[in-house]
Amino acid sequence: MKHVNIGGVPEHFNLAWYLALKNGEFKDKGINLRWHDYYGGTGAMCKGLRDGDIDIAVILTEGIVKDIIAGNPSKIVQTFVESPLIWGVHVSAKSIYKTFEDLKGTKAAISRYGSGSHLMAYINAENNNWNLSKDLNFEVIKNLDGAVDGLTNGKADYFLWEKFTTKPIVDEGIFNRIGECPSPWPCFVIAVREEFINNSVNELKAILNIINNTTTDFKNIPSIDKTIANRYNQKLEDVKEWLKITEWSQELIDKDTLNNVQRELFKLNIIPKTVEYKELVINL
Repeated sequence: MKHVNIGGVPEHFNLAWYLALKNGEFKDKGINLRWHDYYGGTGAMCKGLRDGDIDIAVILTEGIVKDIIAGNPSKIVQTFVESPLIWGVHVSAKSIYKTFEDLKGTKAAISRYGSGSHLMAYINAENNNWNLSKDLNFEVIKNLDGAVDGLTNGKADYFLWEKFTTKPIVDEGIFNRIGECPSPWPCFVIAVREEFINNSVNELKAILNIINNTTTDFKNIPSIDKTIANRYNQKLEDVKEWLKITEWSQELIDKDTLNNVQRELFKLNIIPKTVEYKELVINL
């Protein structure tokens, strides 16, 4: 039995992995796949890949591109979710801030530097024509629970996170969502440590084949909307809306898309240079 460690956020996007694990599909192929929840998001997963704690990560596109350019010895092997991520821009329900303009120059809560919440704060600032050197400030809060504490207690002023994940917190009257900031590219890719690719490519192909078969039919699973609503504490109407706008992929992310990601990150001074497509991906 081949032992493989994989990491991802404990959110509805990754339910397909749980279902395949529950059905024993990986073990049927001689693979003991161990799923690890990363509540700290992309930055924590990048560290997990670098440290060898995980072999595979289901990770935000912009985050892993940044970290590979910064020396993470991993490669993107596939797009996982083709549709953009809809980031909600949240403030405390008690906040005086009501609009994007109100947030200019205030402090953004981020899970960690290099995380999606960090990088998308730059995208949001650019979308609103802020001065990126003067109008952005950050407070590291580690995870969603940290954001609730940070915004409620005034350590930070606003927080970007996937809007359906935070919807229950908005419904409870803890956060207000004052707007949205969609990622301008496919949101999740599958990244793998190069060492694992070199040593275990057949197992990797088997893992991808299993998850791709699951995501291809994911929306047709009977009562999948109810399963998601119950498992992730979400309202059924929210889950139905999310399923309508979310598309999975079974293909390698293309060169033009990755070049667009790099151009945007370079323009925002998030990466120091752009690199060739082949430095970011491997076609299995």
